[in-house]
Amino acid sequence: MSAVFDVAPEHLVARARLELLFDSGTFRPTRSLVGDGVLSGSGRVNGRVVCAWAQDGSFKGGSLGTRGGETIARTIQHADKVGAPVVGFPHSGGARLQEGVAALHAYSAIFRAQALATVPQISVIGGPCAGGAAYSPALGDLTVMAGADAKMFLTGPAVVEKVTREQVTALELGGPKIHGRNGVAHMFAENDVHAAEMVRAALAHLPSQAGGALPLYPPEDPVPGDPGEVLPESERAVYDVREVAARLIDGGEFLEFGPRWARNLVVGFARIEGAPVGIIANQPKHLGGCLDAESSQKGAWFVDLCDRFGLPLVVLVDTPGFLPGVSQEQAGVIRHGASLLRAFSVATTPRITVTLRAAYGGAHIVMNSRDLGADLTMAWPHAKIGVMGPRQAVEVVNRREIAAGADAQELADAYAAEHLPVRVAASRGFVDEVVAPSETRERIAFALEAAR
Repeated sequence: MSAVFDVAPEHLVARARLELLFDSGTFRPTRSLVGDGVLSGSGRVNGRVVCAWAQDGSFKGGSLGTRGGETIARTIQHADKVGAPVVGFPHSGGARLQEGVAALHAYSAIFRAQALATVPQISVIGGPCAGGAAYSPALGDLTVMAGADAKMFLTGPAVVEKVTREQVTALELGGPKIHGRNGVAHMFAENDVHAAEMVRAALAHLPSQAGGALPLYPPEDPVPGDPGEVLPESERAVYDVREVAARLIDGGEFLEFGPRWARNLVVGFARIEGAPVGIIANQPKHLGGCLDAESSQKGAWFVDLCDRFGLPLVVLVDTPGFLPGVSQEQAGVIRHGASLLRAFSVATTPRITVTLRAAYGGAHIVMNSRDLGADLTMAWPHAKIGVMGPRQAVEVVNRREIAAGADAQELADAYAAEHLPVRVAASRGFVDEVVAPSETRERIAFALEAAR
């Protein structure tokens, strides 16, 4: 880390956060004499140029003034002009009251710059992030919350109590646990050092600008073992799909986003033969891998993120369908499910689907099926694909026979044998190829290489 004695002592935390992000000795400040509680500049991260800004939370309560707002907006605009990712470290109580409406317009300029930018935008929250400051992370691509004191909210506890008479602490209102469950934040770090490592890892998977080349690295072997061996013998038994992914991706290294948000869907960055990919997978460990309103939102967000920056998508499917129930319908599962459908349908990045064990009904369609535009659809030999599970199917198709005393399980077994084996879907062209689990990584890697 280079020396930090060229800034005022009260700015050292903000400067240290910037120094932690950049390769040692590469940070170069800009607009350093403007001050106003904002530091900005550029440097290199993993050898690539990156721009960044940081607010000093001790300067006038971290409030945003017009000059500081101009520094942030100009930093984002410059990053977009030169095609460099931008990382922000907001630490603010919102607009500066003493400057009135001018401070609000400073936020407007920041928000417009963010909305127009075509470069990756990552925010790191290391302390309070309130009012207008909370919108900035949400307008970006990825948000990291660093440490137990990180918090985000539009209105603080005092205002909440006065308006609604609810008594709540800042952490209860907008701490890491809250935003970990609702998807506002995507990664969670123990401290500023850990946060910098996470940001550097995320940038290592992203291009410098939408449409730019992805960073390539030397290939690594995956975690040893046949990925098919992760699946239990019983079709009803659960497993962790991340263990399957670890046997397909380089070094088994998976940068997961939103691990506590909609845990029935797993999303994150990885590499296959040195090339970045986005992994999106049903998680049988939670809700049996069913899709629901929340997981549909999570999936749509992630597919859009990967498509925007050209990361190929590897979709690992094992789902019995959409979660039924009154609460799901009231939560707008139709609308949210449609958002995931739309995200896959319009995505132009290469997309590969692998059905591991089962894919039924609308969930089969939604999870990047062939006619949603998947470039390659594969399935493992024992996978089952159909409109619904066998027991549910015969209760509809054979309801009269069952009412008359026919053995429902016998009918279900016969239906499953006739309609659900993957060879049925593959013989009609709905699955491009049935592959052994041990061959899956090689087939994915070849397809991705051909698509580059």
